[in-house]
Formats: sequence, structure tokens, C-alpha cells
Amino acid sequence: MTTEATEVPAGDVGSLYRTKEGLGVWKHRGKVAAVGIGHSPTMRRWDERPETSVGAWAILALRKAMEDAGVTPDQVDGLVLGEETTTGSFWPAEKPIPEDFLNAFQQTDNPLDGLAKLSAAWILKNMPELTNVKTVITAPVCMSMVLTAAIQAVGDGRTHTCLVLKGWHNFSGRYYQGGANAQDTVAGPGKFGQALAGPASYGTAMQFQRYLHKYGKTHEMMAPFVVNSRRNGLLFPEGYWAQHRPEPLTAEDYNNARWVAKPANLFDNDIPIQAAGAYLITTAERAKDMRQKPVYVLGHAGAGRFENGLYLGAKSRGVIETLEEAQGNAASTGRKLFEAAGIQSTDIDFENMYDGFGLFHVFHIEGIRYAGIKEGEALDLFQDDISIDSAFPVSPSGGNIGSGRTRFWNHTDSIQQLQGRAGARQMKKQVEVGLSGGFMPFWSNFVVWSSSPD
Repeated sequence: MTTEATEVPAGDVGSLYRTKEGLGVWKHRGKVAAVGIGHSPTMRRWDERPETSVGAWAILALRKAMEDAGVTPDQVDGLVLGEETTTGSFWPAEKPIPEDFLNAFQQTDNPLDGLAKLSAAWILKNMPELTNVKTVITAPVCMSMVLTAAIQAVGDGRTHTCLVLKGWHNFSGRYYQGGANAQDTVAGPGKFGQALAGPASYGTAMQFQRYLHKYGKTHEMMAPFVVNSRRNGLLFPEGYWAQHRPEPLTAEDYNNARWVAKPANLFDNDIPIQAAGAYLITTAERAKDMRQKPVYVLGHAGAGRFENGLYLGAKSRGVIETLEEAQGNAASTGRKLFEAAGIQSTDIDFENMYDGFGLFHVFHIEGIRYAGIKEGEALDLFQDDISIDSAFPVSPSGGNIGSGRTRFWNHTDSIQQLQGRAGARQMKKQVEVGLSGGFMPFWSNFVVWSSSPD
């Protein structure tokens, strides 16, 4: 990285998040804005060409975000990114790093940098045009954590023109079958959950089974949500399904799909892909002179806690969060969001809450009381019109279900909807306030966006 850049220590990153109730209106309300968006192409799995590596696509996404905002690289003084680029695809230890990849980029001391992870040092080595980056922040895991860290950093004055990056790689082979999952034993904190050896959606499936029983609902009632998500995703030209497999999904397809962790079926799980996304976040004052219409941040909040430099989920009584704990965390996040933004749930025109497992989208939207629903009523809402043309659009981005596992389609759509440039997804009704973020109820960050700073 540039010699002048200062990296925020991991132990200090926790101060960038709002995870407690009672903090009042966010002090930077309306003073921070999103302007530029940049996306790479998508790919189901990496084809082992240097120019399609997650590092190459991260650089492409960052340059597109600057171009979209009308910002020159020398104006950028901040970089916030997530280093992890997968949740379940790992480079085999015995497989050599391709020489053409190593030769194509400036390397750090980690040969997997730019291939199976993304460090700020690697990005700055390979983007020499970023000459004035003064602040670097490495945020945990998810674009929602990365984005909210950048938003808070801009509000706090640590950076005024900040690039935000999240990349995802996906190598050949079965997802979740490598890395620690390939070992004979489970070490570290993971032994309290990963040792159960179920698929990733196992915990959510258990919660949803309890939900169906508790409220007298059926799994088939999820079909309209998943069908709607695919429909919206096919209107998202940057997404995987739109680019590679423009196949609509029917309720029959959904209801006949194989179980992954009953009652979570194949289409309740997102599809891992290779892609990168970037945003340009700046002050509201600077945003006025940029190329795109600013979208203002009214507030942000989430669930979880930082301990010893690690971002951890909200505490639960057992290995797996119960339904009631998930609902409690979602409801608490809703209260924190509206407190931070100084609004009420009725002020939300649309929601783009996370859906990596489509089933917990139910918990998220009930937590914010979207469309006036209460706990146990989301599936009833799905039986009505939830399309982009409805009074209460549900996941207009299509989310991960509609465009592939990235955790950033929801943010892109929210920004584009409020800028009036969501293309075929643009809602017919006038929208002024939207909400996006993720990921799971016990560990999340969400942003309240507005077309106006007031």
C-alpha cells in the first residue's frame, strides 16, 4: 500500500458498527452518500485465467465504481474491503499456484492473494493509480459489514472519498468440501457448530421448521418469494442467472426441488459464483459534484458483537440459534435501524434484506415490520403481489437467490432504485426510502438509504 496509508487496527474496527439499542439518531444522518457502483462479470467457477481471477475482477469493479461516480483515482483517499472471498471454496494445498497468475500481478507475501483472498496491500500494489489512499480498513466477511464500515468511516472523517470492495471466488469442485471441512477433526470455535456436519443451511432449516409448526404454515408458501426473486434477478444484467442461465423458475419447480436440509430445498439456497462488486462512498457535500445522483445514508445498524478484534454473532443459549432468538435479533435490529435513521417502519418504500438462505428473509422482514406484518405473517404477505410493481415490493434486487451468492446485489439495487437507474427493475411507484443489508439475524448490518438527506 502507499507509504502514507494508515490501516485501522482490527481491534478498532468494532467502533464503526452500531449493534446496541438506545444510541439515538445516527449523528451523521444525511451527511454520507453512495454515488458510484462497479460490477465485474460473473462466472460459476473460475476458469483459471489470470484476467478472470477474483483479483482482476476486483480491480475492474473498483475502476468501474470510480468511473461511474466521475471520480479520478487521485481523489480517492480511502479503501475498505473484506479479505475473505469465499465461505466454502478453498485452493487445494497440493495444487501449485498458476505461474501465469503469479506473473500477471504484483504479489504480496501470500501467494493466494488476489486468487483466494484480497488484501489492501495487493489491491494497492496492482492499482498504482490510487496514489492518495490515506485510510485502509479491513472489515469482516460480508459486503454489508464492509459497506457500513466505510459509511461510518466517511461520517467520522477518516476518509472523504472511499472505495468499498467485496470479491467472491469459486474454484472447481464441491462447495464446502475443502479447507477445514476436509480435516478429520474440527478445531477452534467451529467445533461447537461445524461438528454437526450438516449443510450450511442446516441451522436456518431447523428454525424454519419450528416457524412452520408454530404458525401453522407450509413450505409451499415460500414459492412466490423464490419465483419473484428469480424473476427480479433475471432483470439484473450484472447477475449470474441473467448472464448465463436466463431460466425463469416456477412454483412447480420450487415445490418439486430436492431437499438440502429439509425444509430447505435446492432453491432455498443461493448458488456460489465468482464475482466482485464495488461502491464509492463520499460525503454528501462532495457527492453533489459527482456524476450520479447521490443516495444518502439515514442510518445503519445490525446485530453482533466485537471481542478481541473478532466480529461475532449475538449470543445464543446453544450451538444453533433458536427461532425465537432469530426473531428477537431481527426485531432488535429493526428497532436499532429506525432509531438510527429517525424514521418508522411505515416510511420504508422497499426492502432488500439478505436472502442467502431464502428462508430467513422471512425473519428479517418480520423484524422490521415491513408492510405492517408481524411475526408469523411474512408467508401470508408472499401470497399477495410482492413484485416490483406492487405496493410492497419484496427483494426487488432478487438478492442472492436471483443473481448468485455475493451479498451485494441488494445494496446495488437499493442505490439504483433511488437514483432512478434500476433499468427493467425500476419500480413504478415513487420511492424515497429503502433498506438493504445482511446477513443472518444473529450477525448483520443494514443501511437505510434515502433519495434526500433530510
